[in-house]
Amino acid sequence: MTAEPPDRERAPRGAVPRGPVPRRVRLRRAVAGLRPRLLAAFVAVAALSALATAALTYRAATNSTLELTQDTALDELRRRVDVLAPALPFPPTQGELDRLAGQLSGTRGFRDWRVLAAHGTDHSEWTQPVAVPAALQRTVGAGHAAFQRFTADGRPWLAVGIPVTYAADRAAASGLAVYAVLPLDREQSAAHGLLAAAAGAGAFAAVLAAGLALLAARQLLRPVRALGDAAHALAQGRLDTRLSVTGHDELAQLSKTFNHTARTLQGTIEELRAVESQGRQFAADVSHELRTPLAAMVAVTDILDEDAEQLPADTATALRMISNETGRLARLVNDLIEISRLDAGAAPLRTEDVDAVTAVRESLDLRGWSDRVDLALPAALPVRIDPRRFDVVVANLVGNALRHGRPPVRLALRETDGDLVLTVTDRGPGIPPAELPHLFDRFYKADRARRRSEGSGLGLAIAQENARLHGGLIEAGNAPGGGAVFTLVLPRGIVTEEPA
Repeated sequence: MTAEPPDRERAPRGAVPRGPVPRRVRLRRAVAGLRPRLLAAFVAVAALSALATAALTYRAATNSTLELTQDTALDELRRRVDVLAPALPFPPTQGELDRLAGQLSGTRGFRDWRVLAAHGTDHSEWTQPVAVPAALQRTVGAGHAAFQRFTADGRPWLAVGIPVTYAADRAAASGLAVYAVLPLDREQSAAHGLLAAAAGAGAFAAVLAAGLALLAARQLLRPVRALGDAAHALAQGRLDTRLSVTGHDELAQLSKTFNHTARTLQGTIEELRAVESQGRQFAADVSHELRTPLAAMVAVTDILDEDAEQLPADTATALRMISNETGRLARLVNDLIEISRLDAGAAPLRTEDVDAVTAVRESLDLRGWSDRVDLALPAALPVRIDPRRFDVVVANLVGNALRHGRPPVRLALRETDGDLVLTVTDRGPGIPPAELPHLFDRFYKADRARRRSEGSGLGLAIAQENARLHGGLIEAGNAPGGGAVFTLVLPRGIVTEEPA
């Protein structure tokens, strides 16, 4: 025996229509989006508030009920003792103690309790399954009325005790003490009922909070999601994307700021595109205008070159310089025309079924490089490519290695995972790491001292664009033993439609 001590939503108008949201994005929104977090916050606050309210209410109601029971039981016992004690002789006998206890016990009056009357070491017969707590007996024996709640056999109990004084002298203790013990099952049931009601109210509050959270999330996240979709559309290049603005709150101000930013960005990009287009058109026009006179100049210089030996030395030197610069200018104009066509999307890809090994050999033979390049080629490697553009790529890579690297220059061709892989290596000083990211930029020359070299700085850029037309790319790097390495990777079986 234990005892206590005595005492899915619709997109807003004006927003960009949304396409299918990837499953990964939907899962991330469902787990870490604003809606679940807002819902969790609302439910947590409601649940904690309901729990705190229920706990405080349960404690206050339980304490109030128990205090009322205790005070009423003590007053009732005192009233009964005041009625019966004056007729009791002192010291009382065992029979008189039993009779007093019997008169005080039973269901009459306050509750169904059992009373123990004790005088000294004698006490009335006691049939209750629980004993009066010893701590309560000591308190009452000291002349103080008291009560004590305790638990025995899994049930709550209340024990109250009062000392009996003489009628003539209320301060003089007679040695008689009366104890009443009653179960608190009724109070415990009432407390459990109150707790169940509080739990139900808490659950209802949580459900209500979840509904309010969903409503708030719907109202709050709709413009936020529309803003996200609009930003995504803007990032995809739809510069005319705008948001509808309703209200005057912070979200409306954010929508206005987004629209202003989108308008400014659209104007800036359109202006840049116009300037870029004008620049490309200017380069194309100039190149085309220079093509005809340059063709005539090249023809004239070729004729003069044949008679250069019969001219004075100074004149012959000047003639050869003019011939070289005319040829260089002609190549630059041709490169400009080619890059202009690539930029304008006017460079169609006309693919054919060819043997890449044969195409490489023909490209080197055409330029007289066969004896200057070490080849590592398979017997045959059938591919579907544009032969002319493939020739341009091979010529640029090999020519770049011959001009700026050191022999031996080696060209290897192989097939890897369904791709054509062509590698050109040399034994030169290699490429400085700081120059690698810029090798394929237009008019870029890694060698700062080569400002007047034969190349135009467009060869690698044109080669990269031709590789991209095939769905491939060119990568540049340095070999472990020294020298530059250029690697061309092309799909072997690209399928394209011939332009009409």
